Amino acid sequence: MDMSVWFLMGAALVFFMQAGFAMVETGFTRAKNAGNIIMKNLMDFCIGTVAFLLLDAGLLLGEDTLGGFLGLPNFNWISAFDSIRAGDWQTAFDVGSGFLFNLVFCATTATIVSGAMAERTKFSAYCVYSFVMSLVVYPIEAHWIWGGGWLAQLGFHDFAGSTAIHMVGGTAALIGAIFLGPRVGKYERDFSGKVVKNNAIQGHSLTLGALGCFILWFGWYGFNGAAASNPLSLAQILVNTTIAPAVACCSCMGYTWMKNKKPDISMTLNASLAGLVAITAPCAVVPAWAAVIIGFVAGILVVVVIELLDQKLHIDDPVGAVGVHFANGILGTIAVGLFADPNLVADAGYTLGEDFAGGGLFLTGDPTMLGVQLLGMVTVLAWTVVTMIAVFWVIKKTIGVRVSAEEEVEGLDPTEHGLSSAYADFVPTIPSYTMDKELPFDVSDVEPADLTLAPGAESGTYTQVTIITRQEKFIDLKNAMASIGVTGMTVSSVMGCGAQGGKTGQYRGLKTSMNLLPKVKVDIVVSTVDPKLVVAVARKVLCDGNMGDGKIFVSNIENVMRVRTGETGKDALSNEAE
Repeated sequence: MDMSVWFLMGAALVFFMQAGFAMVETGFTRAKNAGNIIMKNLMDFCIGTVAFLLLDAGLLLGEDTLGGFLGLPNFNWISAFDSIRAGDWQTAFDVGSGFLFNLVFCATTATIVSGAMAERTKFSAYCVYSFVMSLVVYPIEAHWIWGGGWLAQLGFHDFAGSTAIHMVGGTAALIGAIFLGPRVGKYERDFSGKVVKNNAIQGHSLTLGALGCFILWFGWYGFNGAAASNPLSLAQILVNTTIAPAVACCSCMGYTWMKNKKPDISMTLNASLAGLVAITAPCAVVPAWAAVIIGFVAGILVVVVIELLDQKLHIDDPVGAVGVHFANGILGTIAVGLFADPNLVADAGYTLGEDFAGGGLFLTGDPTMLGVQLLGMVTVLAWTVVTMIAVFWVIKKTIGVRVSAEEEVEGLDPTEHGLSSAYADFVPTIPSYTMDKELPFDVSDVEPADLTLAPGAESGTYTQVTIITRQEKFIDLKNAMASIGVTGMTVSSVMGCGAQGGKTGQYRGLKTSMNLLPKVKVDIVVSTVDPKLVVAVARKVLCDGNMGDGKIFVSNIENVMRVRTGETGKDALSNEAE
């Protein structure tokens, strides 16, 4: 394959990674914010494109100026069309493909922050951040590394962006999460402000999260491989890009299995991305055995950092962006200085002079390359910290960075976008009809329940009976009500749990304290049918001796009575004032 064509195909794969980020972030957050997450990932690319057209391309790719600090702003991408008219197709291709390739990388840097700031950020504030990140912050540091700037002149190596993209994006994500503070309900504090409880807020769809990880892994073959100079180098890059995330998943699974007694699904998904981030800088210059070590460390490092932030520092990062991108971006940068093979480095054209061995410390014994990598990491980190603190501070003092607590609780889809739900047609459904099914008992043998109703409630007045139970009980309940003369009901899909708190488990190293389960709520208003009989038949249908049989509420104008259909196999009845 012509490597120039592969270069453009690689750019298309990197663009497709936006879909992966959108799915990961959507799946790892709650359904009420799904539309907001998708909108942010879309606009990261679109806003980034506008910024790249205006200034970014020149700052990154323009003629080196100010001692390698930035590129001279220009509009060379426009001149590509003049080259076509002049018959210089090669120049047009070089300019156009370089513009597109660097544009999709720029969008990736900006979108990393979305997940860490999810579920509580003003959409307007996020758009401002995305524009500034794409316009100024990313292109200047990327020029240092890839545009012929001062780090490139020193021999700093970051083949595909562990530093320039992932560490920068992860740093911005960390600063943004600190500025925002945690989500409502994430941490419970006492009167002194000390965190006394850390609540696990589960994402609404691990399926979407997993899909996003697979899309990102697939796109990473273009992310790392597009800049390969020849087919042999491409093979080396793609092999390393496969080994590192695979080993990272294995090490993460084993670590969480030993630590929590169960293998953690969401952490292992994060580990696949951690391995990809860690191999991004060294993918072209390290042997396959080094990719194994890098992946192994990445799979454990991502868990340690995510849990450190969440459980010790109490910084709320819903998707683990800081652990994936910041921590493993640093790991990948350092790995170059440790494991780089001199022969592969020479093939890539990175040198520091006649006395420079041109390889990592472990393969050459020369610490020079490691020193350059550390210098580059620290300076890029400092640039990002200073600029992003300034950006978020200005946003906070002007338009504000966070939505109100009421808006956050309701969800950003309705409050920020006027969208009632991203899943309007995918709510839990209740069957409206079914084949006739014989009840396991004769309703004529059921005695009315021993209830004390309000005065007058038994003499033709209206009484409301509300029944909440498991969805699978609905058909039997409907048929039983019909058999005693109930001719109408209102049915709703609800979520809830009883005193047992639903099924509990663990999520990202934390025990889940409550799990809302799908239920069906049936409202029946009766006048001629004895409400005591309605309650008795409902209890007969629903009470099977298991937890979660349901609840029955009987109400009229003067009082409200609550009836539990079953409590660990025993009926219980209590009267409650409304």
